Amino acid sequence: MDLKSLLKNHLKKQEERKLEAVASASTSLLSLEPEEQDPDQLFEYYYKEWKGISKEAEDDKSKKSLSVIPKFYHKLPPEDDQLLQKLREESRAVFLQRRSRELLDNDELKNLWMLLDKHQSAPNHGGEEQLINYEDFLKVAEQAGPKCRQYFQPSTFCKLLQNDPYGRISIMNFFNYVMRKVWLHQTRIGLSLYDVTGQGYLRESDLENYILELIPTLPQLDGLEKSFHNFYVCTAVRKFFFFLDPMHTGQIKIQDILACSFLDDLLELRDEELPKDQQQNNWFSAPSALRVYGVYLNLDKDHNGMLSKQELSRYGMGTLTPVFIDRVFQECLTYEGEMDYKTYLDFVLALENQKEPQAQHYFFKILDIDGRGYLNVFTLNYFFRSIQEQMRQHNQEPVSFEDVKDEIFDMVKPADPYKITLQDLINCGQGDVVTSILIDLNGFWTYENREVPGKSAPSLKGRPVPILGFPTGLSGSVCCVDGRCGCVQCNLHNLFPELISVTHGERERGRGFGHLCEHVIIKFDFATIARYVETIFILSWDKAQYSDRGLYIVKIKLSFRL
Repeated sequence: MDLKSLLKNHLKKQEERKLEAVASASTSLLSLEPEEQDPDQLFEYYYKEWKGISKEAEDDKSKKSLSVIPKFYHKLPPEDDQLLQKLREESRAVFLQRRSRELLDNDELKNLWMLLDKHQSAPNHGGEEQLINYEDFLKVAEQAGPKCRQYFQPSTFCKLLQNDPYGRISIMNFFNYVMRKVWLHQTRIGLSLYDVTGQGYLRESDLENYILELIPTLPQLDGLEKSFHNFYVCTAVRKFFFFLDPMHTGQIKIQDILACSFLDDLLELRDEELPKDQQQNNWFSAPSALRVYGVYLNLDKDHNGMLSKQELSRYGMGTLTPVFIDRVFQECLTYEGEMDYKTYLDFVLALENQKEPQAQHYFFKILDIDGRGYLNVFTLNYFFRSIQEQMRQHNQEPVSFEDVKDEIFDMVKPADPYKITLQDLINCGQGDVVTSILIDLNGFWTYENREVPGKSAPSLKGRPVPILGFPTGLSGSVCCVDGRCGCVQCNLHNLFPELISVTHGERERGRGFGHLCEHVIIKFDFATIARYVETIFILSWDKAQYSDRGLYIVKIKLSFRL
């Protein structure tokens, strides 16, 4: 008999033995009465039969692997394997439910506080702060129960020690620590429910689902129409991915989400009495989301839902250079030469957070026209020529590039005197200033007219002057968004009523989201201002939100004539 026939016979006998083993196991298990059959054993039997796994093969494989090293990597089941996917999903849900039951609930937290209050340590010396020593700390740990044991570690007590002569810690600080830990675990479990793969990451779609289901629990978002929810979710998610996924991997670690402050800002919207100034400064608030989306709608003149180069060039004061806009469209994801809302959000986040390393990475990629990983004199000149051209258009004498180049290199102090890298910009702490000088005429003028010790701001001397690109000799309209800002009662208006005239604009409805905005228009005449004002310094100048009438928000600092 040849070798081929021997192998065939061997495989045939092996297969017969497998079938006999399965049959015997099946007979022994299924011969039991229905009430005697263990559901777990039945599931295991049918699952192994479905997968074609015999008991002998499983035992043999297990012995071999355990003799070397225990299994630590479990490959994710394929997407088309519905049974394994469902099994993994159910097991994760059971695991997270068990972890959730291990956390302290409200009643247990109240009981812990009462125990801490009861065991505060003397002497108090009339102080308001409640303190506890280590002996009483251990007594509370014994009475609080097993669920609290993890918080009463010696290392925790040592970390909370301050300068108390009796070696005590603040009860309030310890309780806040416990509350924070419970909140972090609760949030970790809540986020993990959306982690489809179970590997500690959230994809963009996972985070979108989390925030969409979170909206009804945030009272500050009650005013948002349902038609705007998808735009709100997109706006919120982009901030997470812009800052936590700068390499565009498409996923974020849950640990990174918990470590940053973004989730705190989002959950801050649970406060029904959140002050308006905090809402304006919170990216996730309804006013902020409506502002960003409203500007996008105003830029979209052809109403096709996308922004062209020409439309994006009107962003802000309209002083971003054409060269910079061209590079944005070259480097960022576009669709047939136009920018969608997600790409626009990255653009806005970069401009509004220029000091952040992620924003500087965004701009550096645009400024690095050759992709060499550094900026040289040629690159700086390439962008600054566009600034000089804008100055000529405003009838202003262009500033010498050589002077600007020297100032930039002096600011950055790069490791290589001829090359500026991204790390150089981050290390010097002036990366945002360098970027503004190269891409925005307003940014350049802000730098040029900065307050320098011993140097006064430019004087008007009774004549109108161009300020940050505002046309010479013209009166301007300034929009103070939201009529409750109190501009009518401002000191400047009360002191000089003929200097600034205040009128109420019409209430107008923003497109697509039913938001009402009342405008207060303040008329400025620079020739009149010169009679009262010695110096003027522009702090910021931005296009008014929701406005199609060319209104601007201007923050200024004035020095009056005495």
